[in-house]
Amino acid sequence: MPFIELDTNLPASRLPAGLEKRLCAAVATILSKPEDRVSVTVRPGLTMVLGGSTEPCAQLLVSSIGVVGTAEENRGHSAGFFEFLTKELALGPDRRT
Repeated sequence: MPFIELDTNLPASRLPAGLEKRLCAAVATILSKPEDRVSVTVRPGLTMVLGGSTEPCAQLLVSSIGVVGTAEENRGHSAGFFEFLTKELALGPDRRT
C-alpha cells in the first residue's frame, strides 16, 4: 500500500480543488498499484524552507513496500511525480522535492 504525503507552504486556498483525488489516481498509475490501495495526505500552509528560500514549495514523500525497483524505474517514478506537481501546483523545478 503506497503512502503519499504532500507537504507545502502554499495555503489551502491556492491548492486546486480535488488535488488529493487526482494525486491518488496519479500515484496509482505511476506506481502501477490499485487506486483503492493508495493513501494520500495533503498538508498545506506549512512553514517550510527549500534551498534557503521560503518561496512557495512542495515536498512529496512516497513510502511503498514492493515498488522501489531499479534506479531506472525510480527515475521514471520521480519524473511522473514531478510532472504532476508542476502541472497541479504551478511550481518551478527548483521549488519541489
